[in-house]
Amino acid sequence: MKGVFEEEKLKLVAGYLATAKRVVISTHKSPDGDAVGSSLALGLYLKKIGIETVEVIVPDGYPDFLKWIPGQEMVLNHDHTPEKVEKAIENADLIFCLDYNIRYRAGKVGALLEAVDGPFVLIDHHQQPDNFAQAIFSDVTSCSTAQMIFQFIDARGDLELIDHAIGQGIYCGIMTDTGSFRFPSVNAETHQIAAWLIDSGMDHAAIHRAVYDTNSVGRLKLLGYALAEKLEVLADYNLAIISLTAEELEKYDYKSGDTEGLVNYALSIDGVNMAVFVREGNNGMRISFRSSGSFDVNQFARAHFSGGGHKNAAGGTFEGGVDETLAHLKSVIVAYKDQLNY
Repeated sequence: MKGVFEEEKLKLVAGYLATAKRVVISTHKSPDGDAVGSSLALGLYLKKIGIETVEVIVPDGYPDFLKWIPGQEMVLNHDHTPEKVEKAIENADLIFCLDYNIRYRAGKVGALLEAVDGPFVLIDHHQQPDNFAQAIFSDVTSCSTAQMIFQFIDARGDLELIDHAIGQGIYCGIMTDTGSFRFPSVNAETHQIAAWLIDSGMDHAAIHRAVYDTNSVGRLKLLGYALAEKLEVLADYNLAIISLTAEELEKYDYKSGDTEGLVNYALSIDGVNMAVFVREGNNGMRISFRSSGSFDVNQFARAHFSGGGHKNAAGGTFEGGVDETLAHLKSVIVAYKDQLNY
């Protein structure tokens, strides 16, 4: 299961780890299940092999339904403790970058990373990585960074070190980034890894319940409102859009993660080949893009919304309000009508 984990690069990382006492693991802003799960799993593994201090840095908060994943004591949130985050990065002997491949996607933490020399190790599955790390493990065919962490540990000959705590983070990351194993990025190896984890005694059903069956009343009401009142279908473009303003979010007591997966409801509509979810945040508009089939939302997000990601799942941003964002989306989508009508 070595994949992209080439021997020469593994030896380089082994050399870094042999002398490192303080290791930082960083991930992208608005961390999801893959970002948190892979980071905490790697952190627990590094502690097992003898790294004295491991700190997992997140640029901002993540949903409560991810706070059961073992290893939370390693987390530093830049929004809450910026001084501690800055100090951790300055003092790090080695920095891992997980689930992102361009430093600006780590938000304000990205600027801190650009100010130090590293060394950096990149483990990621998004397209078009920047060449800033000394060791780059990039696999755009992988379903998740969590799967790559399993492969990284395996490639180092340490599979027996994956205990239940490490395994839970890996499984959660794979499960959430694959839509519970239903996306095209899932392959036989993904199921083999899941089977290995389950065979080791991990309770996969408990992980599913912890992530998907812990809804608040506000979250369910927000879902109902979004689908009943804010869903717009542009049939001529096979496109569906959902948008929510800050005022609407506040009305339903919005918490981080409450809109997770909402865009997939729009994509599930018969005849829809592309779905877009627009959410007003503290720092402008956050946009999620999903597609089925051949339409490349990674390229679309890069071209028009300062974003990127995967062929069928990407994110972006826009400076302006909801109305301005929707107007821009509807103006640029005209050029893609033929591509969306497949």
